[in-house]
Amino acid sequence: MVTSRDVAELAGVSQATVSRVLSSSSKLSAATKARVQVAMETLGYVPHAGAQAMKTRRTNTIGVVVADLTNPFYSEVLDELTRELDAAGIRVVIWNAGGGSHLDALKAISERAVDGVIFTTATAESLELKAAVEKHSPLVLINRAVESLDCDQVTSTNIEGGAAVANYLLDHGKTRAAFIGGAENASTSRDRGRGFLQTMGERGHPVPEHFRFIGGFSHDTTAGVMNRLLSGGDLPQAVFCANDHMAFGALDALRANRIPARDCWVIGYDDVEMAAWDSFSLTTVRQPSREMARSGAGLLLERIHTPGLAPRRVDFPCDLIVRGSTEHA
Repeated sequence: MVTSRDVAELAGVSQATVSRVLSSSSKLSAATKARVQVAMETLGYVPHAGAQAMKTRRTNTIGVVVADLTNPFYSEVLDELTRELDAAGIRVVIWNAGGGSHLDALKAISERAVDGVIFTTATAESLELKAAVEKHSPLVLINRAVESLDCDQVTSTNIEGGAAVANYLLDHGKTRAAFIGGAENASTSRDRGRGFLQTMGERGHPVPEHFRFIGGFSHDTTAGVMNRLLSGGDLPQAVFCANDHMAFGALDALRANRIPARDCWVIGYDDVEMAAWDSFSLTTVRQPSREMARSGAGLLLERIHTPGLAPRRVDFPCDLIVRGSTEHA
């Protein structure tokens, strides 16, 4: 096995100099760094990750907790996160939030098995997450916001996005609208619903209780909600779903019941790539998922290298994208 001693001998430097090159020290000249790097390439030297972690107290590994990989929004965020972190030489470990695996992620931080964790799903009820923040563990929330936590958070203007949906519907005469929310403890669903319901009420067309549902951020659950709504004989003029994954379920239910888009408009939230497909052509609120992912990755890397930074909050603006699911009669 090639060792750092072999690299040092070939490059004509000390082992300590090789270690400084591996830790990206700024105290070395460009010529010395180049000489060591050439020696490593010549010998085919691969640094031992465990030994490096012991020396630097860093693993160059970051954990990412996602809610549901079947939801294309999380797939897009994860794709951008891994691109960004890979470019920084960081490995990524993924945990699915189902089954309590977010606790494994928090444990990994405390045991220094990872340098930090990005949460794309979080709720105020997580006492373990609160404890990790209080210990100043390096973590960032993306997409979900928890106001009671003093940590870096990246989200979008969800309240304004929900309000934009209400204004769009009312400006087009759709005064009888339903809302299908996601999980009740999720900030995304809560804030989108708040903006929508409040604006509908302020403009004189409050959403009645029998037009308010919980779809659990699920395609199948939302399709079931739509089927129950349609079987009741009281068809709304429009349905606003808390995300695109749910909106696809609503559209599928309308198609199964042979109800055209002009009779019941459907609007989602996120603008995942599938929303633009001809088979869905979904009107939706676009939140910049990839920009949010890049921002979150950058915040976490800064947090790891400069632990004393004050907590930061980044809110990205959203835009309403109009497509065929709000087809004009």
